[in-house]
Amino acid sequence: MRLIQVADAVRYPRMTTEELRASFLVESLFQPGRVDLVYVDLDRALIGSAVPLDKPITLETDPDLRAEYFTERRELGILNIGGAGTVIVNGVIYDLANLDSLYVGRGNENIAFSSHNPATPAEFYLLSYPAHTSYPTAKIESCAQEPVLLGSPDTANHRRITKLIHLDGAQSCQLVMGFTQLTKGSVWNTMPPHTHMRRSEVYLYFNLQPADRIVHLMGPAHETRHIVVAGKQVVISPGWSIHAGVGTATYSFCWGMGGENQVYTDMDPLAIADLL
Repeated sequence: MRLIQVADAVRYPRMTTEELRASFLVESLFQPGRVDLVYVDLDRALIGSAVPLDKPITLETDPDLRAEYFTERRELGILNIGGAGTVIVNGVIYDLANLDSLYVGRGNENIAFSSHNPATPAEFYLLSYPAHTSYPTAKIESCAQEPVLLGSPDTANHRRITKLIHLDGAQSCQLVMGFTQLTKGSVWNTMPPHTHMRRSEVYLYFNLQPADRIVHLMGPAHETRHIVVAGKQVVISPGWSIHAGVGTATYSFCWGMGGENQVYTDMDPLAIADLL
């Protein structure tokens, strides 16, 4: 398990491109046949992936977690961005199609992943935060969720938002999670931008071709920077930072939050003209 210590707003303006990427970008996920985990000191988030091939792989704890098993003091959100697969939680089998999700509550000792077809393996994205109590494990089928449409083709930000783990859906302690799909011809996300000091957020960009990139915008409104992001990479966004971006082609991204509250609309909006 790798550790990322996120820079604060004081150090941030003086950082080089390499330093920004080291502090705010996770590049090494979705390696075939294994589980990868990255611990972020911001809100004690844990970001990871599991890509099973011809045999199941288990989610083990790490010595640095000081826990007997992974969800001893944590909750876990799982989103499948690959082929069909299965998550087994304490002997209960959950089949997840592409874009299906699973919430796993605190106190589940045994978690394993498998793919239905190793040639088109499941690619499970993992996002975990500390949990103070236990909520039931719940499967969330994306096709059964009512989407929210935002933006417009005229401003190249027409997008479809699917909420998965939230106050009116699968219950959790602090994890909020869902994904956004841009429609054909749209490339901008989260515009106009916003911040929310009550929660940190992470973006996993996916459904992006290898030659394409996202230019992810970050920082306070008066001191913006950018990080160039490839598909299946994750950007970490502190509460003081905007999180928006534009792609060289249409794409999707999973958004996940943890922190003080779970109110989806709790944000501090900014006008595009306010950005510098």
